[in-house]
Amino acid sequence: MVEQFLREQKQLVEAQLPRYIARLNAPGTLKQAMLYSLEAGGKRIRPLLLLATLHAFHKEIEIGLPVACAIEMIHTYSLIHDDLPSMDNDDLRRGKPTNHKVFGEAMAILAGDGLLTYAFQVIAEMPDAQVAPETKLALIAELAKAAGPEGMVAGQVADMEGEGQRLLLEELEYIHRHKTGKMLQYSVLAGALLAGADEAQRAYLDAFASHLGLAFQIRDDILDIEGSEEKIGKKVGSDIENEKVTYPLLLTMEGAKEKLNFHIAEAKRYLQAADVQDDALRYICDLVATRDH
Repeated sequence: MVEQFLREQKQLVEAQLPRYIARLNAPGTLKQAMLYSLEAGGKRIRPLLLLATLHAFHKEIEIGLPVACAIEMIHTYSLIHDDLPSMDNDDLRRGKPTNHKVFGEAMAILAGDGLLTYAFQVIAEMPDAQVAPETKLALIAELAKAAGPEGMVAGQVADMEGEGQRLLLEELEYIHRHKTGKMLQYSVLAGALLAGADEAQRAYLDAFASHLGLAFQIRDDILDIEGSEEKIGKKVGSDIENEKVTYPLLLTMEGAKEKLNFHIAEAKRYLQAADVQDDALRYICDLVATRDH
C-alpha cells in the first residue's frame, strides 16, 4: 500500500513538472534545456518527503504539489551545475548525457539559473485560498536558507575546497549536512508548515530529516565504490578521481555502513517521537538505507 502511494505521488510530480515549464513565456531552447534535466528521471525523494509528510498529518496531497515541484527544480539546477566542467565535469547523469553535453555549457548554466529562480515564483503564485500568504512567505524564506549560502551552496563550497584535503569527520559532516541535508530537511519542514504542525512536531521531524540526510549521503559514498554504473546511471569511482574525502575513506567501508545504520535508527526514533502517521516516511527511511542507485 505504501509503495503504491509513493509511486502515485511520484507520478503526480512528474506529470506536473512539464506543465510548469510549458506555461513559461521564455526562449524555446531554454525551456528545452530546463525540461531535459527535469525529465531525466531520478528518485524524486525530496518531493516525496514533502508529500509523505502531508500524508502523515492526513492532509490533501494536492496542496503540496507546487512546493514539491519547486524543490525538484532546485535539486535539478544543482545537478546541472554540479556536472559542469568547472565543477565535477561529469558526462552522464541518470544514464543520459549531462545537460552541458547536449545544450552546451552556457545554456546549461542558464537552464540551472532558470530552474532556481522559477522555483520561488512557483511557490509565490500558489493561490491564497489554498495556502495563506504568511505560510507562503515562510516557505520561500526557509527555501532560500536551505538552498542558498547558508545551506546547499555552503556545502558545495566546502565540498569543492575540501578536494585533495585531509578532512576530519566533523568537516565531512558539515559538507553533507549542508550540500545534501538542508534540502532534505526543507522538504520535510515544508510539508509540516503546509500541514500546520506544532512546534514540537516540527522539531522532531527536523531531527528526523537531519539524520536521514546524513544517511542518504553515506549511502551515496558507499555506492560510489560498491554500486553498479548501470543502476546508478553515472560513472562510479568519481569521488576517488576527484580526490574527495568520503565516509568509507575516513571510517573504512565497515565503519561507513555502521554509521549509516546509526543515522537510520536515529531518524526512525525521532520520527516515532513526532507522533504522526509515519508509514510513508518510515518506508522512505528504509529506501534510503538500502537503495542501489
